[in-house]
Amino acid sequence: WYTLAGEQGVADAQNNLGTMYDQGHGVLQDGKVALKWYTLAGEQGHADAQNNLGLMYETGRGVLQDYEIAVKWYTLAGEQGVADAQNNLGLMYETGQGVLQDYEIAVKWYTFAAEQGHASAQNNLGAMYDQGHGVLKDGKIALKWYTLAAEQGHADAQFNLGLMYAKGRGVPQNDMYAYMWGNIVASNGDKGGGKLRDFVAKKMTPTQIEKAQKLARKCVRKKYKGC
Repeated sequence: WYTLAGEQGVADAQNNLGTMYDQGHGVLQDGKVALKWYTLAGEQGHADAQNNLGLMYETGRGVLQDYEIAVKWYTLAGEQGVADAQNNLGLMYETGQGVLQDYEIAVKWYTFAAEQGHASAQNNLGAMYDQGHGVLKDGKIALKWYTLAAEQGHADAQFNLGLMYAKGRGVPQNDMYAYMWGNIVASNGDKGGGKLRDFVAKKMTPTQIEKAQKLARKCVRKKYKGC
């Protein structure tokens, strides 16, 4: 059905066909065929297909890697409000892939995506404020965005929150909360979280460590909300 509709020019069907060939769902995985269908949909203005094309060109799946063309497709999708594309554009501008490095433009795209609730963009935006890249350095705003991402279970943001508490950046220094976030990240298999937890534990009493462990368990039960 998708093939018939795709051949008749239905953009949704073309994008779905691209996804099926891209991921090997119901068909043999074939990046070149995926690219063909994504392109047909993308040229009709299908926003998700445009983002998918950006990913194909960025990663070199089914086509020669080309960051400039990736930026072109991400921009078209981002301008239509696709949060993944907006975050991807932020990364391209932050790292200077396919475009001249420009932290201010990176912040613009991260902000668009973060305001839509995109967890990775929220973490990335937090990092820009944390480091003062493209914006005035502001620990409190960094903390806000890290927290929003951490509440969605984003491990990097949870680790970054732990660092903020460990160093007292944007928030009063608090070893127990640094330990709590480090422990949560470590329990999800991230070695960095374990290192953070063990580092702050050296400065804590057994009672404080026990309390921090209870805070971590409570935070997990609350699904990271309001920790």
